[in-house]
Amino acid sequence: MAQLYLIRHGQASFGSQNYDQLSELGIQQARQLGKWWAERDLSMHRIVTGALQRHQQTALACISTLKNCEEGKLDTTDWHTDEGFNEYHHHEVLVKHVPEFEDPAVIKQFLKSKPDAGREFQNIFSAAIARWISGRFDADYTETWHAFQTRCVTAFKKQLALNDGAKNIAVFTSGGTISAICQHLLDLPDSKFSELNWTLVNSGVTRIHVQPERDGQASRLALAYLNNFSHLEILNNPKSITYV
Repeated sequence: MAQLYLIRHGQASFGSQNYDQLSELGIQQARQLGKWWAERDLSMHRIVTGALQRHQQTALACISTLKNCEEGKLDTTDWHTDEGFNEYHHHEVLVKHVPEFEDPAVIKQFLKSKPDAGREFQNIFSAAIARWISGRFDADYTETWHAFQTRCVTAFKKQLALNDGAKNIAVFTSGGTISAICQHLLDLPDSKFSELNWTLVNSGVTRIHVQPERDGQASRLALAYLNNFSHLEILNNPKSITYV
C-alpha cells in the first residue's frame, strides 16, 4: 500500500504585491513539518510540487529538514513539477466580485479598518467563490471552476498512475487544489468546496491510502486523514497556526 500526502504550502505573503512567496513563518512551518516527519523516521520516495514559488519553497524547507541537510545542497533533480497542482486564480476570483480589491493596498486598508475584518473578508471571498462556481459567469474567468476541478483531479491521477515503486509520495500544493481533490474523493457537492477550503491550515497534511490494482480492478483510494497539523500544535503557540 502506498501513501500519498497532500501538503498545503506554508504561510504566503497575503496582502503584499507578491503573494507567491513564503513569509518567515511559512518557512518555519514547513521546516517544522520536516522535523516532525524526521522524528518519526518517515521518508518520502517521490517529491512533487506545483509550479508556484510557494509550493517549491515549502518543499525545499520541509525536505531539507527531513534530510538533515542545507537547502543549497539538496538534490532536487528528480523531483516532479506539475502545473496541474497549482492553485486557482484566487485574486482574479476575488476581483471579479469586488473590483476595487485589484489593489492589494485596498485589501490591507479593509483589514485594518474593521473590528472583525477577517470574518467579513471571509464572507466576501466565499461570495466570490460562489459566483465563480455558479457557472453563470464563466466568460469572466481565465479558468472556470469545472476546468480547475478537472485539472486538479487529472494531476492527482497522474501521480497514482506512475509505477516507480514509491511508497510515500509527497505533493506540495495549495488549499484549493487539496479541497478539489478531496471533494472528488468524497463525492461532495460543489457548495462544500469553499467550506472545506477555509479550514485548511498552512503546512497541514492530508493523507490518502492507495491500494494497488488487483485482478484488473482500479486502485482503491481512502482518505486516511484531512488537514493534520499536529506538527504545529506541539509548539503550543497559536500564532504558528495560520490559514492564508
